[in-house]
Order: sequence, then C-alpha cells, then structure tokens
Amino acid sequence: MNRSLLLAMTLIGGVASAASLGPIDGAVKESKLLLDTRLRFEDVDQDPMAHEAEALTLRSRIGFETGKAWNTSLLAEGEFLWPLRTDYNSSTNGKTTYPIVADPESYEVNRLQLLNTSLPGTTITLGRQRITLDDQRFVGNVGWRQNEQTYDAIRVVNRSVTNLTIDVSYLDQVNRIYGKESIQGRYNGDSFLANVAYQLPVGKVTAFGYWLEFDPIAGVPAAVRDSSQTYGMRFTGEKPLSRIKLGYAASYATQKAYRDNPLNFDNDYYLLELTGTYRQYSVGFGTEVLEGNGVKGFTTPLATLHKFQGWADKFLTTPANGIEDRYVSAGATLKGVAMLDTLSLQTSYHSYRAERISQAYGDEFNIQVAAKYQRFQALVKYAEYSADRLFTDTAKFWVQLEHVW
Repeated sequence: MNRSLLLAMTLIGGVASAASLGPIDGAVKESKLLLDTRLRFEDVDQDPMAHEAEALTLRSRIGFETGKAWNTSLLAEGEFLWPLRTDYNSSTNGKTTYPIVADPESYEVNRLQLLNTSLPGTTITLGRQRITLDDQRFVGNVGWRQNEQTYDAIRVVNRSVTNLTIDVSYLDQVNRIYGKESIQGRYNGDSFLANVAYQLPVGKVTAFGYWLEFDPIAGVPAAVRDSSQTYGMRFTGEKPLSRIKLGYAASYATQKAYRDNPLNFDNDYYLLELTGTYRQYSVGFGTEVLEGNGVKGFTTPLATLHKFQGWADKFLTTPANGIEDRYVSAGATLKGVAMLDTLSLQTSYHSYRAERISQAYGDEFNIQVAAKYQRFQALVKYAEYSADRLFTDTAKFWVQLEHVW
C-alpha cells in the first residue's frame, strides 16, 4: 500500500478510536451522503476494426463526508462500475477485435481522505483524493470516463494572501481510469505539483511546475517514458465589450525528460483562445500546439484529455511529430424550456496537423445536446474523426443519464 493512503488510514483509525470525544459527535451529526449514479451507452465505429463497439455501463459512487472535529473532516467514497452490455474492448476483458471503450468493470475505493483547516487560510488534504488544476490540461480527474482518476497524495492549498493561491501536492500513486485489474491502472513514483495563481483586475495569472516520476511497469513502456518536468504560465480573463463578453486564454509551457526517462526531448506547448458571449449564445476559436521531436511528443499523462483535441479521443497520446489543433466552437444555453432547468447545445470543428513536419492528420466534428432537470442531467453526444494521414475514420455516439445527490 502506498505511503499517502497508508498514513491517511492510520490517522483515520486514530480518530475512530477517540469516537467518545465530544467533537466527534458533532462531526457525525453534520455528515452528508455522497451519491452519484451515471448510466451511459457508448457506440464506437472505427475503421478497420472487425466489430463495432457497443457498451452499456452503470457507474455509482457512494460515500459520506463528515463535519469537522478539531478542524478535520473525513471523506470516504467507493466507486462501482457494472458493464451491462460488453460488446467492447475495455482494455482488460480481452475483446481485442472491438474498439476500446475505457470503462472496465471495477469496484474500488475512489476517495479516502482527511481534510484539515487548522492553519489560517490553509487547507491540507491527505489520502486518496480528486485533484484538478486550472482547465485540467495538465492535471485532472478524467471525469468523462466512468472510472475517475484520483491521486494518493498530500495537498496543501494556501489563500492567506488576498488574490493569491498557492497549491502544492506530493503524489506517490495515480489511480488511473483503467482500474486496479489493469497493468496500466496504477502509476507509482514520487511526483510533485506546484501551481501559483494571482488574480489581477484583467484576469488570472498562473505559474506552474510539474515534476512527474513514474516507476517502470513491465509491458507498459509509456509509464517511465512519461516521466517529465514541465514549467509554464497561463493567463485567463474576460472583458465586457458593449453587449458582448470577451473571454481570453493564453498558455505556454516547456517540457523535458525527468529522472529515469530513457528518452531525450525538449518540447513546448502553446495555447491561444478567444470566446465571445452574447446573452445565451457563444462563439469561440483557438489554436493549441504540442510540439514533438520525431520520437516523443509533449506529454500530459495526468490531464483530462477528453476535454481537448476533440471528443473522438484520437490524440490521447501526442504524436511523435507533435500536433497543431485549430478549432472553432459555438454554443447556446436556454433556461426554462418546458420542464427543464436548462437545455444546451455545443458544437465544434477541429483541424489537426503535425507540428514538426508538413502533414495533415485529419479533422473532426463534435456536437452535444444536454439537459438538466433538478438533480438529473442527460446528454446526447456525437464525434466524427475523418482521417487524412494519421489513424483511421472513427465515429462515436453517446447517450447518458446522471443523477447527483
């Protein structure tokens, strides 16, 4: 068992042994139930696979969070993923003639953490926890997949200075979406995250450094080859222009190999994005570039990758020659449509090219309709990747219903 989770469980045991003390009674009375259930159908038609994937999965997260005793609260949550229709390659079920739908059967501890606020302006979280930073381009929980990515870590967030947030973490295990039964379901190693943000009148400036060390895994060369040190900055904000609100984002990062990584690379990352919003309508465009040196592309192994470079998920690993993603998007959100709280439409188009050489990868079209009614959320979603000189044509379709307590 890794060090962060073992320490958290030891402290939890110590608190439990003192259950007769008064503050414990108050914490128990202030406890709340955590319940999140999601039913999803996913269809994948990918050339030249022999079969079309059809996955129907049900995921439930069940747990509780206590109130505070001695400025400390406990959160415990289990995650249970039941495949109801299994005509797909889950990465662990051996159905290799089907396209991958990375939602394997799984029953595990999703979160088990202690949260302490004893120090002024400071929150310390110890144990298995969810960590998301900025837009999740570098560190996220991969919330789109049924099995969430969590971290066995100690995290310290300080906001004692006005407008300044200092967020640092030490990780010794990454609990990935593939589940504990997969050989690539756990990444171990000593990793550090540092993220410092300051809010200015015109936007938020963030500086970050991520030092990721992953131990070698037999049969998974990507693990140690993703060990990297990344330094960067990000600027985001918005400004009213008459009746239009203009949102903007710019980011830059540079990355090299770290610790036992056998590869040698020095790659950069760039992002420029503008979004205009008028009432309930929005239009945006942007360019995102991840460099490659012909052997290794800029790597983001902890990212919520489904949010970037199209929903077909063709670029979960950056190509060796890098990628340039030029995209446009449009959306609308309506309130009070029939019995619904909100009804939204989102669509985007991506054009992909190699960064290092002159090569077109392909393009992609995405569209989603989502609705919310009280605690229920539903969506219908479609992604179509048309290949040029990389990968193959792929179409994905989802129907999803979720209830959050």
